[in-house]
Amino acid sequence: MRIGISCYSTFGGSGVVATEVGKALAARGHEVHILSPSVPPRLLGFEDRINFHEVRATTYPLFEDAPYSIALGSKMADVAEHHGLEIIHAHYAIPHAMAALLARMAVPRLKVVTTLHGTDITVVGSDPSYLPMVRMAIRESDGVTAVSEYLRDETMRTFGVDREIDVIGNFVEPPGQERPDCRAWLAPKSTAVLTHISNFRPVKRVMDVLKVFERVRAEVPVRLVMVGDGPDRVEAEAYCRDRGFASEVRFTGKQLDIGTVLACSDVFLLPSATESFGLAALEAMGHRVPVIASRVGGLPEVVRHGVDGFLEPVGDVDAMAADAVEILRDDTRRRAMGLAARERALGTFAEGPIVDRYEALYRRVLGHA
Repeated sequence: MRIGISCYSTFGGSGVVATEVGKALAARGHEVHILSPSVPPRLLGFEDRINFHEVRATTYPLFEDAPYSIALGSKMADVAEHHGLEIIHAHYAIPHAMAALLARMAVPRLKVVTTLHGTDITVVGSDPSYLPMVRMAIRESDGVTAVSEYLRDETMRTFGVDREIDVIGNFVEPPGQERPDCRAWLAPKSTAVLTHISNFRPVKRVMDVLKVFERVRAEVPVRLVMVGDGPDRVEAEAYCRDRGFASEVRFTGKQLDIGTVLACSDVFLLPSATESFGLAALEAMGHRVPVIASRVGGLPEVVRHGVDGFLEPVGDVDAMAADAVEILRDDTRRRAMGLAARERALGTFAEGPIVDRYEALYRRVLGHA
């Protein structure tokens, strides 16, 4: 098949998933065209059967803002026409699904599959300014998927749509080559390592991460690694300085190689206010790292409480800290939870069966099933 994939070129979950799906499809022999404002972080180097198309909105004196959605729809139509695309797989309802529907008006044979990732439904989509267009994108797409049962149900509730929405979760690849041992500089004297990875937005509750760490460090020797960047980073760094433990917390900024950090981690913290799936948690699990997270959204579909890690109410930093101390004080328990986490990540959320489901969906919308 000839498949177009439209996504954000960010370090966030939707861009990562879209790129990994594209790479997996290309490895199966499909021709993949990725459309994005810049090269997604997971698209490294030359990839056979993967073509990248940069989307740029032209400025014009009459435009208060460059019309990216129209530029994206036009680029989709152009690529579809000249490369024979059969499907546009839009990751995120706005602007990607809307732009794909515009492209389908120009190239009627084009089919549109939309994957809902979370904030396109729970934040942007529920905003009255966008809700009618998101509802239309969901109704008019030839196929729609959601990354969790929670997100499918939330979509049905918010938009009142009665169409079929396939739940196709995210996936992780098995960790590859041996990673360099970073403990020598992350955690001297064999101290434990807590890790958090996010975009440092309010929904991620990074201050809760620091409060958990503050309680854990009073009980066991530990260091904290904060991977990512975003609006709450300045406040987080200031808090560490004010509380006198800045030297025990490492802010790495955005990182492409999160596998090396996870390979040196003992516990992963994700105290988010909401998560439609929790890709960062799944990636940690794939590296044998137990997860302590909020019991919200799609996270209970990923993390099994007491098996792969622990799930606690949003904001309950005392309970999360107690869980971390329990894991770190019992190395046998930590290893067992890590092994269970890896088995779940690489079994239930393995790449092969999930990409199989996307292929089956494409064949269905194309009438090949």
